[in-house]
Amino acid sequence: MNTATSPQARGSGRRTLVLLFAVFFGAMALAAVLRFSGWQPTGHRNSGQLLKPPVDLRQQPPTLADGTAYPWNPEARTWRLLVAPAGACDAQCVTLSQGLGKVWQLFGHNADNVEILWLGPPPASIASLPALRPLAPSPALRAALPGVDDPAGLPVYVIDPNGFVIMRHAPGSDLGGLRKDMATLLKLK
Repeated sequence: MNTATSPQARGSGRRTLVLLFAVFFGAMALAAVLRFSGWQPTGHRNSGQLLKPPVDLRQQPPTLADGTAYPWNPEARTWRLLVAPAGACDAQCVTLSQGLGKVWQLFGHNADNVEILWLGPPPASIASLPALRPLAPSPALRAALPGVDDPAGLPVYVIDPNGFVIMRHAPGSDLGGLRKDMATLLKLK
């Protein structure tokens, strides 16, 4: 036998159903608005400035300090950090070099996939670092880097395995952010 439902019970069931639909589709609509407005959670943002378009260094291959050409070798999937001081290294430059050495060591088993390119003579504090590749001074290479002559100090550039400068970390920026960005990039295969 069917029992008749009261109008109040029927209305309560409908309100519950409408409320469930509103909560479900409202959350989806809010997520869509946030996604298409460009908002990203802090955990998904990169710390450095993404360069658009990336700078192609394959046209100006760097030369190592010993005079041999630096091979990009994209098959090896090696990422690079590039520092291009204008001249002699000052105290800020030495501090940056020591910080880069620590960041490189924190990569752990991925450290073999990262090289530090230093344009010109590197400071003695990192000269023994296995990842260091001192480059011969090159005004053309330096001129190709965006914002290289920043009055605030030395920026750090991230170069992908193919030889494109894809990111710039501003002078004085937190090296923890650089490590986080590189850890994300090292996961890419």
